[in-house]
Amino acid sequence: MVGTPTYDATRNRVEAYFDRTATKTWERLTSDAPVSGIRQTVRAGRDRMRAAMLSALPDDLTGRRVLDAGCGTGAITEELARRGAEVAAIDISPQLIDIAAKRLPEDLAHRVTFGSGDMLAPDLGAFDHVMAMDSMIYYTAPDLGRALAGLSERCPHIVFTVAPRTPFLMAFFGVGKLFPRSDRSPVMIPHSEKAIQRELLKNNCLPPLCKLAQISSGFYISACMELRA
Repeated sequence: MVGTPTYDATRNRVEAYFDRTATKTWERLTSDAPVSGIRQTVRAGRDRMRAAMLSALPDDLTGRRVLDAGCGTGAITEELARRGAEVAAIDISPQLIDIAAKRLPEDLAHRVTFGSGDMLAPDLGAFDHVMAMDSMIYYTAPDLGRALAGLSERCPHIVFTVAPRTPFLMAFFGVGKLFPRSDRSPVMIPHSEKAIQRELLKNNCLPPLCKLAQISSGFYISACMELRA
C-alpha cells in the first residue's frame, strides 16, 4: 500500500488544486458548455481516451464490481453503471464528487457508491476491474509502481493512464519545475512503459503491462495501460 511522504504530499497537492482551485474549470471542461480552442482539444482528447479505456471492459458488467479511481465528474462512472456494474466512484475532491452525484441519472444511482478520499484505500475492498483515468499522472514512478502493485492484490484487471515520455511533455515537465510550487498546479510526471514495468517488478507485481492506446489532441497527451492477471 502506498503511504510514502512523496505520495502523501502529491495527493494533498492534487486535492488542494481540484477541490479549491480548479473545480469550476473542471466542471465546465467536462460538460457541453463552450470552452476555448485549447480546452476543446483537451475535451476531445479525454473523450477519445475514455472510449479507449471503456473498450477494454466487457459491454455487460452485470454482477461485477468496478472501482472508478479518481472519478472526477463521473463520465466513466455513468457508463460503467449503464453496463450493469456495481461502481465505487472515488475521488480526492469532495466538490467533484458532488458534481458527479448530481450528474448521474436517477435510474443508475442504485448501482453507484460515491466517496471522497484516497482512491487506493484498502478498505474499499476487492474489485473485478479498476479504471483510473488521468488520476495517477502526478505520481513518481516508485509511487506509481507501489500503487499498481497494491491494487493488483485486490483486482485482476487494471486500466489506467499515464503521461508518456514524449518530447513535448518532457519540455512541459521541465518548464513546470521552474515555477515555485505555490504558483503552479500539480505537474504530471511523464513515464516510459519500461520504467513502470521495472517498478512493478520491484514490488513483485508480475502481470504483464500492456499499452492499449496513446491519445494526442492538442495539449492532451496520454497513454492507456493495462495490467491483467
